[in-house]
Amino acid sequence: MKDKNFAEFSMSRPAIPQTSDESMTHTSRRLIPESFQRGFMRMLAPLVRLLTKWGVNPNSLTLAGVIITFFGTVAFFMKSPRLGGFLVLLGGLCDAIDGSLARNAGKATRFGALLDSSVDRYAEFVMLFGIGGYFLMIEDYVNSAVTFLALCGSFMVSYTRARAESLGLAAKVGMMQRPERIVFLGLGALIHPIALTIAIWMVAIFANFTALQRLRFAFKQDSSSPTPNQEKPELKSVPFTKGSM
Repeated sequence: MKDKNFAEFSMSRPAIPQTSDESMTHTSRRLIPESFQRGFMRMLAPLVRLLTKWGVNPNSLTLAGVIITFFGTVAFFMKSPRLGGFLVLLGGLCDAIDGSLARNAGKATRFGALLDSSVDRYAEFVMLFGIGGYFLMIEDYVNSAVTFLALCGSFMVSYTRARAESLGLAAKVGMMQRPERIVFLGLGALIHPIALTIAIWMVAIFANFTALQRLRFAFKQDSSSPTPNQEKPELKSVPFTKGSM
């Protein structure tokens, strides 16, 4: 995802720098280990092959994920958190395999990647909107406010990576990335309202912490001495007009 809506200046985009293995390992520790995620994707390989055989369009699967998540939001507003959690996980499953399906079917495109990233943002907003609505419906105003913090953190995690990469910096690190948010909230809602409360607090805390991790990781790269061959980006000021933001 490349988000330039909030750009305050423009520059030529340099190559993303290589980071040391030690620094990357320390910063990329996740609440759901990478090894577990790779093993889960290997388990889904037969499903991906089956969908490829059936000729399922990867973009259609991407859109199906956000539609399923929307129905999960409806379930939350109907005070059915377990159904909402199940649909959130099902929508997340669609998102997990659409990329693999595109590569396996030879249909991977840049627009497909853009669509996937954009739809992910809508799906995440819809999911957290539903969870916040559920807490409001049961008059739990504290957790509804925590849900808002979780929403802010989730979007900042995505934005810091997109903005850093648009500036030529790597930022795919952090403890609470999108898979963790989907799994924790979906499973929490599926298990019990108390588990959902614990999950929303975890997302609210660790998603914002992850955004700070990415800022720090990018800062370390930008603070390092530039190599002789590294082209310094040209900064161009943008005239400020009142009411432009």
